[in-house]
Amino acid sequence: MQHTDNAAIRIEHLTAGYARQPVLHDVTATIPRGRQTAIVGPNGSGKSTLLGVLAGTVAVRAGAVHRGTARRPAFVVQHTAIPPTLPITVREAVAMGRWAHRGPWRRLTRADREITRICLERMQLTDLATRRLDTLSGGQRQRTLLAQALAQESDLLLLDEPAAGLDEASVAEISRALAQLSAAGVTVVAATHDLDEASRADHCLLLRDGQLEAAGHPEKVLVKA
Repeated sequence: MQHTDNAAIRIEHLTAGYARQPVLHDVTATIPRGRQTAIVGPNGSGKSTLLGVLAGTVAVRAGAVHRGTARRPAFVVQHTAIPPTLPITVREAVAMGRWAHRGPWRRLTRADREITRICLERMQLTDLATRRLDTLSGGQRQRTLLAQALAQESDLLLLDEPAAGLDEASVAEISRALAQLSAAGVTVVAATHDLDEASRADHCLLLRDGQLEAAGHPEKVLVKA
């Protein structure tokens, strides 16, 4: 496949899966740098598996994944994956993103605290910094998880169904946040079943039965979904 300078990730003839059961079969695709890419497809099509490969949690069986970034990707889980009674504040949750650099048992430095402050501000969470997670709305928790991922200082952000279970206002908040991040040069890759959400991306990958059925601008790809 053609190698382009604006590619954050090049996926070449990828086969991947779990145990002895491959889920993805001979997938070749490019994920553009500093843009939003949506991974869409029916349940069981391989969206989560592909996201896991990019995150490094699912092993490659055949083919290759070439990353143009030297930084470890930051993975954002769904807000529903976080126990609502977790007794920590928004600031503490965001600061946990620094563990990737500092380790979980070492005290944060002044620089770590400054990065945490910037990430809170970037996600418009400064006024909520001392609130506990269990007092937040779903959208606010999702923005907290985004800020935590940003605190890792990665230029590759991976998200699993970022708008799932959120109300319309919260979906709009998350959409604006992701657009701002990609405008700032972060490569954003989100697996989603929401075609409206996918239509706001810059690039789209459509999977079906573990194979890439279409790739390109959402206007051209989503008509096949």
